[in-house]
Parts: sequence; structure tokens; C-alpha cells
Amino acid sequence: MSSSFDRYQKRKLITSYFSVVISIALVLFLLGCLGLLVLNAKKVADHFREQVVVTIYLNDSAKQVEVDQLQNTLAMADYTKSTEYVSKEQAAELMKAETGEDFMDFVGYNPLQNSIDVYLKADYVTTETLDGITEELANKKFIEDITYDNDLVQLMNNNVKKITFWVLLLSALFTLIAVLLINSSIRLAVYSKRFIIKTMQMVGATKTFIRRPFVFKSVQLGMIGAIVALVGVGIVLHYLNLTFPELELLQNPVLVVALFVGIFLLGILITWISTFIATQRFLNLKTDQLYY
Repeated sequence: MSSSFDRYQKRKLITSYFSVVISIALVLFLLGCLGLLVLNAKKVADHFREQVVVTIYLNDSAKQVEVDQLQNTLAMADYTKSTEYVSKEQAAELMKAETGEDFMDFVGYNPLQNSIDVYLKADYVTTETLDGITEELANKKFIEDITYDNDLVQLMNNNVKKITFWVLLLSALFTLIAVLLINSSIRLAVYSKRFIIKTMQMVGATKTFIRRPFVFKSVQLGMIGAIVALVGVGIVLHYLNLTFPELELLQNPVLVVALFVGIFLLGILITWISTFIATQRFLNLKTDQLYY
């Protein structure tokens, strides 16, 4: 009978520890994924900004030396990430690939123009910079036209500001939720042992002596939960890096390591503080208050 009861208690204890570890791991996993989002939010925004293209259309009378000189000047500009010369023949092939039809069969000639596509660095994708580039190049006689999607640039910049604000707000909110959820799990685990705490106190054990094993065990569970969470975050990061290599999520390993260390330390810190507060609460309660 005693052996059966001991096994029951042991299973109950293991179940309790398992639920605490899972709770900690899930919360820290979500927090880690949010941390990845925060760290890479600017990188993702910059990636989309750098897809904006400024197209400079050239006259047919433009000399090759003038085109080469213009392209070299643009390539060396502070605001330029890359440039690409697109001949009218290449433009015709691209349009044919997009539409699936050869428009030259109907028109009889190629009406398209030679052009230079300029991709800007993310920090320079603003209406002011684009207007400045247009004004700077407008006096060149061999340039027919300069086009870019100004509405898209304004919409993108406005949305980046809004998204950045909400990401930071959600980060603070999720951090608070993480603390509260882990704290609740730890308190429930300590609550189940409140009579043991009070019994030890009644036989003369000091508060520090009583509190130490509970804090130690909770910190262990916090470390295990944090490791499980970090494995999950690592898998997600690896998958995202393979799926979106252009984002270069692992370009700065120092930030990634800092995030992982932060999540690990957060798991330890929250469990330590929560256990300290929970055990202190039951140590300060009177015996008859333990039943409520």
C-alpha cells in the first residue's frame, strides 16, 4: 500500500515538474520568436525598401560613353546599392516573358527604350531623396524620363513606422505575459507543497533553509524549459534562413547569441524570483490560512 502511494506521489511530482517545464518552454519560445522579429524587423523593412527601383530612360541618340559615365556615377553615389543597364532588346524579352506574347509582331518594331535601373540603399528610399535624384539628372539631355513609384514609397515608409511601433508595444506586452504565466506555473507548483513548507517551519527550519531547495529546483526547471525553448527558436531561425536567404538572418551572429543568452537568463531569473515570492508568501501565512 505504501509503495503504491509512493509511486502515485512520484508520478504526480513528475507530472507537476513536466507541466512547469512545458509552460516555461512555450512562453520562452514565443518570446524568443518575438525577439527574432524585433531584431530583424529593420532588416525585413530594409529588404522591401531596397526593392524600389528608379528607372532612368535614355534617348536612342545617347552615346555609349555617356551611358557608361552615367552608370558609373550612379554606382558610386552614396545612395546607390546597385545599378543595372537594361537594353531595349532585354526589355522586350522581359515583356514577352511577362505577357506571353511578342508585341513586336503587332507593332513591327521595338518601341521600348534603353534604361538604367537604380536600386537605392534602404535609408535613402524617401520622397526627398528620390526627388533630389530626379532634379540632379533632369538637366542631362540624353535622359528621356525618370520614373519611380512615389505612392509606394510613401505607403511603405508610413507602414514601417506603424509596424515598428506595434512590434515594440507587442514585445513589452508579451514580456509581461511571459512573466505572469511563468509566475503562475511556479506558484501552483509551490502551492502543492505548502503543507511541507509549513511543517518544516514548525520544526524550526529557517526560511532560507526551507526556501533554498524550492528555488534550486525551480531554477533547474527554468533552465530545462529555456533550453527546450531555445532549441525550438533555433529550428525556426534555421528554417527562416533557408526559406528567406536574402534576409541574411544569421549575418550578425552576435545579436543571435545575445538573444539566446537573454532568453536563457530570463528563464532562470523569472523562476528564481517567482519561487522566492511564492515560498515567502506561504512562509508568512498562518497554518489555518493554508486551507484557503
